Amino acid sequence: MKDLLHQIYGTLLEEALLNEIEQVAMLKEFKEGDVIIDFGDNIKKMPLLLSGAIKILREDFDEGELLLYFIEKGDTCSMSMACCIGDTKSEIRAVAETDGQVVMIPVMYMELWLGKYKSWRNYVFASYNNRLKEMLTAIDNLAFMNMDKRLINYLLEKAKINNTKEINITHQEIAYDLNTSRVVISRLLKALEKDGKIKLHRAYIEILK
Repeated sequence: MKDLLHQIYGTLLEEALLNEIEQVAMLKEFKEGDVIIDFGDNIKKMPLLLSGAIKILREDFDEGELLLYFIEKGDTCSMSMACCIGDTKSEIRAVAETDGQVVMIPVMYMELWLGKYKSWRNYVFASYNNRLKEMLTAIDNLAFMNMDKRLINYLLEKAKINNTKEINITHQEIAYDLNTSRVVISRLLKALEKDGKIKLHRAYIEILK
């Protein structure tokens, strides 16, 4: 854990803070599809992502789910931090997009370091700002963007996170993330294929443009 912490956060956080994180944080490994945080959980630890990617979902009024944003190596989840500080139950679900590792920091240290380390304050505030921008983008997509554009943006983001143009995902899984029906997704995917933007294979989707 020490080497990864210094490799990822060495330019962001002071050496003394990195040493404290190493002493108090718990290293947790996860597999693709694992639910790391669920709706209603009492969050007592804040995650720092060392490797892999995690998607953050919000429950809607019909008990469906809506993708808010992805977090990647070097990121944290601002909504988890808010729950830690406010001592409230989780309103998001964090699901592993890929295999990876995360360090979990007890909330008492998170609050202590806000006053003790300037780099920690900067990191936390920057994380809030980045996640806020991503949530505003998600809101804009819902309000102003057609589903076909939302779909291609979603596929491009998945390709970027997984560092591949071949995305192993079902039409139903996409429908869950975009809070729509499988029928709509299948129709739009065929339209994107006809436009030459993707190619549909039996078990995966290939990004062409």
